[in-house]
Amino acid sequence: MMNAIADLLVRYKAIEFGDFTLASGAKSRYYVDVKTAVTHPEFLAAIAQEIAKRYEFDVVAGVAVGGVPLAVATALAAKKPFAIIRAEEKDHGKKNPIIGEVSGKNVLLVEDVTTSGGSALYGIAMLRTAGARADRVVTVVDREQGAESLLKEQDAHLMALVRVSEIL
Repeated sequence: MMNAIADLLVRYKAIEFGDFTLASGAKSRYYVDVKTAVTHPEFLAAIAQEIAKRYEFDVVAGVAVGGVPLAVATALAAKKPFAIIRAEEKDHGKKNPIIGEVSGKNVLLVEDVTTSGGSALYGIAMLRTAGARADRVVTVVDREQGAESLLKEQDAHLMALVRVSEIL
């Protein structure tokens, strides 16, 4: 019995089969494309409502690009603030790596897909540097390829709405 989010991932064709190179550089026979699937309001709203219902937080944050729509939608569903973590430092303006107030707050990081966990770890590190209490990452899909153990080494917990083993 698949969960509702897994069902929507299949319905919106967020799983594709073929030969792919992942952000980590690893090769894969399948690709999980949550970024495109969440352009459908029904899917984005379902994810946001699930996260808002399951987890307590003061602020929800996402790393650009994939985490941003998830953070915004979750913030709207929970009626709480959100923050955006820049994918890279900027050298102009205020130069803040995070848009939004996170210092002293209990921040929940949201990710579209986790593989090795590098992006999630970056997000947690940036939030902690900014003074946030950040020790939890919710991912829409965990590819089950190391993210959970990498985050655990940094005293952070990975929670997946769907594990890839549930849908393959």
